[in-house]
Amino acid sequence: MSRMLRDQQCEAAPVPAGSGDGPINVVEYDQSWRACYLSERERLASLVPGVRTHHIGSTAVRGLAAKPVIDMIALVDDLDAHASELVARGGYHLPARFNTGLNHRRFLCYPTLSHRTHHLHLVDQREGLDNCLRFRDRLRCDPELAAEYAALKRALADHFQADRLRYTEAKGGFIKDAIRRPVSQER
Repeated sequence: MSRMLRDQQCEAAPVPAGSGDGPINVVEYDQSWRACYLSERERLASLVPGVRTHHIGSTAVRGLAAKPVIDMIALVDDLDAHASELVARGGYHLPARFNTGLNHRRFLCYPTLSHRTHHLHLVDQREGLDNCLRFRDRLRCDPELAAEYAALKRALADHFQADRLRYTEAKGGFIKDAIRRPVSQER
């Protein structure tokens, strides 16, 4: 698939996201999500050379229902310098309401605050990256765990409707348990 076609697919349907920006919408897996990630990863490579981005979250797990926003993470040495560069040159936004109280992490969104196709999490500690990758990989290799997570997300979306902060917080226990599970207990 050409980069131009991928870009058109990713930009064609930005979804409302963010606190107070509309209902939480969990949808069935979309085959185009990987191409959307790859296209953005390629674009980011020219903006922040040497920084490796990873596709995380539910859109990175084939077959898993998700909010249709591509989540990515990158380990960087200077959170503020990289965030500033991505805002200035990359069209990303650094919403204060989502970054207040974050330690060793910055949350950026693209292309706008109210209509997002991508989230980029910058971390400056390896543990933050490793936990996200471990959770993604557990979901990828354990269909039962992925199904439980999809059911939880749908139930929480129905319960919290447009309260994204509480929706995210409510998933936290499930995510922490999956990350802490010893490898020997993986299915």
